[in-house]
Amino acid sequence: MAVQDMTRSWVGATAKQIARGVRRGDASATQVVADHLDHLATAERELSAFRVIRAGEAIVEAEKVDEQDDLANLPLAGVPVAVKENTAVAGLPTWNGSAAARTPISEDDHEVVRRLRGAGAVIVGVTRMPELGLWALTDDDTGVTRNPWDTERTPGGSSGGAAAAVAAGLVPMAHGNDGLGSIRIPAACCGLVGLKPGRGVVPCQLGADDWLGLTEHGILATTVADAAVGFSVLAGRRPDKLVPPERLRVAVSLRSPVLGVRADEPNRDAVAAASRLLVGAGHDAISLDPVYPVSLGVRGLATWFGAAANDVAYAGLDRRTLQPRSRRHVALGALANRLGLVRESDRAVWRQRSIDFFDANSVDLLLTPALAAPPPAARSWSTRSWVSNLLTNIRYAPYAAPWNIAGLPALVVPVGMRPDGLPLGVQLVGPPGSELLLLGVAGQFELAAPWRRHAPGWPRVPNPTL
Repeated sequence: MAVQDMTRSWVGATAKQIARGVRRGDASATQVVADHLDHLATAERELSAFRVIRAGEAIVEAEKVDEQDDLANLPLAGVPVAVKENTAVAGLPTWNGSAAARTPISEDDHEVVRRLRGAGAVIVGVTRMPELGLWALTDDDTGVTRNPWDTERTPGGSSGGAAAAVAAGLVPMAHGNDGLGSIRIPAACCGLVGLKPGRGVVPCQLGADDWLGLTEHGILATTVADAAVGFSVLAGRRPDKLVPPERLRVAVSLRSPVLGVRADEPNRDAVAAASRLLVGAGHDAISLDPVYPVSLGVRGLATWFGAAANDVAYAGLDRRTLQPRSRRHVALGALANRLGLVRESDRAVWRQRSIDFFDANSVDLLLTPALAAPPPAARSWSTRSWVSNLLTNIRYAPYAAPWNIAGLPALVVPVGMRPDGLPLGVQLVGPPGSELLLLGVAGQFELAAPWRRHAPGWPRVPNPTL
């Protein structure tokens, strides 16, 4: 067994580097987790990324990893991982973004948490999200979660705490879930790889009905390789080796799904840069827009509202205890449900139309902007009006939601920087079953145009191992 260098920190290493080091004996899971907990203790005061940190419990779990005889079969051996606060972790309440929505202490792990632990990961804490996961902005009356790239900006939402934690190196990867962009939007805000698998690939089991089937569990990571191994673990698969895809035909579109909202110049430039990367990798990039019917926006809003109302009713929550913006949202959802505006048949029509887009046009993937504008300010959005929250969300992040309604896999990958120094990303969307293809193309981007893995000045530790 190799001699461990106890003077160096494993904070900042990738998940694959950590797991390889633990499996080979270059590090112990206990030391890796202790390094990350030390970093967390100081950095968390600035970022408010975590709802709770499981310091003592995580060390005990890391010790159990070190005692295992089959480390060679653990793809995430000793890797510190964070779980989003709407997903059950045994021994903790499930906060769902606010004290009003908090559940009793869970006796069991959610299936995706069980799979992470089974792969050797150590859960160091649960990350913050907005109340009920409704918003692409992360805050409540106990704190405002901040973007490590610029602490005056939001890290997005609803997996905002997860993205902030990964971008600052508090953990090498984090679990998130995505109902209308809640992994991809934070990934774009924080310069990360964020994958939303297609429908049915990873067990969801959240709330009343998985947000009417819109929500999927996924991974936020700093590298494509980490995103790939995390996806494989969540999907219950052996880690797949990514291979560069053969020549693809990729549709490139700047069209916004929301009338009157248009991507700003930096986001349009990111799509142009991504198109050049595609061509440089041997693919064909063609200009081709999906047709977003007006009814998609109307039905999409009604579904967003209705899903929230279903979750509140399912949990038996008193609507009056929620934040004002959430109360309004849930009330509109109850009305939409009563009026019959939330229909599975409408979602099925859009899903088939989306699949037909790839088939009818002989295209393998779709490339779009990830965002339309920079991340909004980090502030107490939970105290602002419902209208203010709604318009802010739609104006800066309109591109993600259609693909939840369609149930198609989608990924955000970093491409370049804004003039103000914030990261840029683009979105890749594929037909059912294309998760590994999306990751393969993202890997080609990473090889041709590597990105900064962490926000400038992060992680803040002396003597990193790697």
